[in-house]
Amino acid sequence: MPYRRLPNTDSARIRSLECVVNKDDMFLAPEPVLSYHIVNEAKVFLPRFKSAYTLYHQYLDIQVKDNAKYQVKLRNARMYISHFIQVLGMCIMRNEIKRGAVELYGLSQSRFIVPDLMNENAILEWGAKIIAGETMRIQQGGTPIYNPAIAKVSVHYDIFREAFNIRKNAMANTAKALFALSQMRDMADKIILEVWNQVEKYYSLLPETERLEKCQEYGLVYYYRKSEKENR
Repeated sequence: MPYRRLPNTDSARIRSLECVVNKDDMFLAPEPVLSYHIVNEAKVFLPRFKSAYTLYHQYLDIQVKDNAKYQVKLRNARMYISHFIQVLGMCIMRNEIKRGAVELYGLSQSRFIVPDLMNENAILEWGAKIIAGETMRIQQGGTPIYNPAIAKVSVHYDIFREAFNIRKNAMANTAKALFALSQMRDMADKIILEVWNQVEKYYSLLPETERLEKCQEYGLVYYYRKSEKENR
């Protein structure tokens, strides 16, 4: 005996609801297959659900498409900040810059190391510190570091920071859209379940093959167990 299973994806939910909304002949019989109430409920709900589904996937597509460009900006910012700190360390080793100056950059005199820049927040934090520190040292009469110059570092830092904020907003929009969509799934399943119950009840006296065919016209999906498939 085949069993039915409610849709488990949003696209499948939409297809199931569309079967009901687009069924033109359901009220032609003396006794309608579905109640006016459930059909009207499906017609009102479906556009809202499709709109929420479309909006979520639009935000998600934008986020995915922008990811490659974002990763380039992230790598550039990390590379320039890391390179600048390494050059700063070499200048100190050659006594071109006093060791005490490292504190202007938020670095330690006693243990000079390049900070871990593997996450985005660290890049934002250390980029700001390095730019502020170099600016302050130059204002105090220090010789600017070149290759890379702080202006070059600052350009790539600003590009990354802008991209980070845009991405953060995009992720927030995607999460918000997904939450709104997820809040509608229970209602979608409730409507679909009621439709299926009414359809199966209406065609309950028909022979199995004919009954299944009629029910499938209203979006019902049936599955056979493995043992049943082998015997068919």
